[in-house]
Amino acid sequence: MPIIDGHQITISNPDKVMFPADGITKGDLVEYYQRVAERMLPHVRGRPLHMNRFPDGIGRIAIQQKRIPESFPQWIKRATVDLHRGGTITHAVIDNAATLVYLANYNMITAHVWLSRMEAPEQPDQLIFDLDPSDEDFRLVRRTAISLRTLLEELRLVAYVKTTGSRGLHVVVPISIAPSFEEVHVFADVIAQRLAAGDPDHLTTEFIKQKREGRLFIDVNRNAYGQTVVAPYSVRARPAAPIAVPIAWADVDSDALRPDGVTMRNVWDWLKGRDDPWEDMARAAVALPRLTESSKPNRSGRRRGVSRLERSGR
Repeated sequence: MPIIDGHQITISNPDKVMFPADGITKGDLVEYYQRVAERMLPHVRGRPLHMNRFPDGIGRIAIQQKRIPESFPQWIKRATVDLHRGGTITHAVIDNAATLVYLANYNMITAHVWLSRMEAPEQPDQLIFDLDPSDEDFRLVRRTAISLRTLLEELRLVAYVKTTGSRGLHVVVPISIAPSFEEVHVFADVIAQRLAAGDPDHLTTEFIKQKREGRLFIDVNRNAYGQTVVAPYSVRARPAAPIAVPIAWADVDSDALRPDGVTMRNVWDWLKGRDDPWEDMARAAVALPRLTESSKPNRSGRRRGVSRLERSGR
């Protein structure tokens, strides 16, 4: 019964197998989240949480849970937000290592968090590009991430990257708190269309999967109110227990990089000697560049152009 951050937490059934093919138990999951907390907390603190729970391990029933149960102890921080369709919902917030351990004991395998914080839920402080391949060609994902970084740097935006623990990469940009999710989504969409226009044979912004024709999907749809993204250092509910890890851009250059290559079995070897590549993210935040009239949507919803962007004076 560990005491963490001054809170006594009972770990129930620590021998329960959560990843059957790999023999990874709930006790292993709890230990991982306790050890990784120092790295993970700066990236999730203050952000409403969406829990991906597996009471009987992966391959069994999955529970997507947003609302915090009344049974949770009061020391776990809460964030109450509007539903935008009437009413409110109260989320848990991961604010300390004790909460991470408690959630792992609650059979949460994966943490998903908002792109905004509880102090200003309508105003994101990050935007994200999800590079989602149609096949196993991870070289295309890596090339696209590097091209996207270059495009963002031309606009004096600092891009960070993480593996998803699944098939692709996430490119994340810290921003000064934006006026709205709509502004961030429109901006991200313009960038994605500009990138796809440069390589239409391999890249697309087409939402409908059947229309992508084997191309990599540059997904910006998580830049919306109430949407969530997999938290940095979070375990994915997949065989081998892969982890979504922040990586350096130098890692993206390596042919050895895989989107699911860091797992609960090798994560400590991977992290050994590595500083957190996202450590300075908050200090890199700047205002979004202004969209010119030629790059905004017309009444039909289609862009008049995607090439003209300029730094905002805001």
